[in-house]
Amino acid sequence: METCEVLIVGGGPAGSSCAGRLRQAGVDVLLLDKQAFPRQKPCAGWITPAVLTILALDAGEYRKNRVLQDISSFRTGLIDGKTVVTSYGTTVSYGIRRSEFDLYLLQRSGVRRSLGETVTILERSGNGWIVNGQIRTRMLVGAGGHFCPVARYLGASIGRENVVAAQVAEFPLTPEEARRCSIPTDMPALFFSRDMKGYGWLFRKGSYLNIGLGRMDVCNLARHTVEYCSFLTRRGYLAADITGRFQGHAYRVFQKQDRRRSVADGALLIGDAAGVARSFSGEGILPAIESGFMAADTILAANGDYRSEQLDAYEAGLNDHFGGGSADAAPSPVSPDIMKFLGARLLSSSLFTRHVLLDRWFLNTNHETLSHSVSSMIGSPPAPLTPRK
Repeated sequence: METCEVLIVGGGPAGSSCAGRLRQAGVDVLLLDKQAFPRQKPCAGWITPAVLTILALDAGEYRKNRVLQDISSFRTGLIDGKTVVTSYGTTVSYGIRRSEFDLYLLQRSGVRRSLGETVTILERSGNGWIVNGQIRTRMLVGAGGHFCPVARYLGASIGRENVVAAQVAEFPLTPEEARRCSIPTDMPALFFSRDMKGYGWLFRKGSYLNIGLGRMDVCNLARHTVEYCSFLTRRGYLAADITGRFQGHAYRVFQKQDRRRSVADGALLIGDAAGVARSFSGEGILPAIESGFMAADTILAANGDYRSEQLDAYEAGLNDHFGGGSADAAPSPVSPDIMKFLGARLLSSSLFTRHVLLDRWFLNTNHETLSHSVSSMIGSPPAPLTPRK
């Protein structure tokens, strides 16, 4: 039977970040993922400079053989409404392809791994775990996304939770298709639903096009996506014959209340498995990486004693870093009709768009990334809307 000190289930940004930090500290780590890499991951594929900072990732080196699309402006507005163009004059974010980014992080971690292996059996055995009847580990980290089997084992009510549901398509453009796509490569478009329950995006990354729509209600998502693509075509942002295959995914935004249990004896959840996406934008990559580092630091601090009371600092760290603001405020007493009216007025304001919608909620310019210590975690995610990833 194969053995390891820590078994990480899931090879995305959360899992690879946690694995890499533990391996650097000399911990025997094994990472499992049900898919072989590189693999397609439904995602807008948009990261802020904070991601490069926390990963100590050199932009020039990374983009030599991969897509790292500079973003310096945005087009925003309501679907079928007025739009606002906000230009920064400098790079404020980047577009990536998740197939490239996730493979890069996984390879850079240097961790021992087994890809293409699905977790089908989890058994608690003494002070450890037996996985699939063939791997024995003392510590288990669930990094397998919203449907993570470790999260399910720890009691996640998968299928009965409030989630953000999204449909995403990313595909290469021919030179002729690129010519007929009117969205510049450095200017993603964000268009919000009139009921203010989500937004769609249109994003060029080099020769690739990414289209998606995410909503806080899962009803009729396919219909909403079709209607959104029709809007893009009517406005001339997208030629009618440029289409890709949409894939669905779901995730939870961070809330102190109604959260998944993220800590148990010998187990932690990170990334989407723990539901750490930012509440307004739905940004998930940076929170996933941060939670991976937090989990690794908690495991190292436990010094081999993986009882839940030794791991509770991780749960407290999640609450402090991701839940320190309005994300857990009481539901607004303002009626849906008034919210729609306010949304339309605010999204047509260039000042609100730049300083609140973009700077605060999407670019998160006031965010301070984690240091190498769990004790330094700070942050305050803004109030609710939805989807990115």
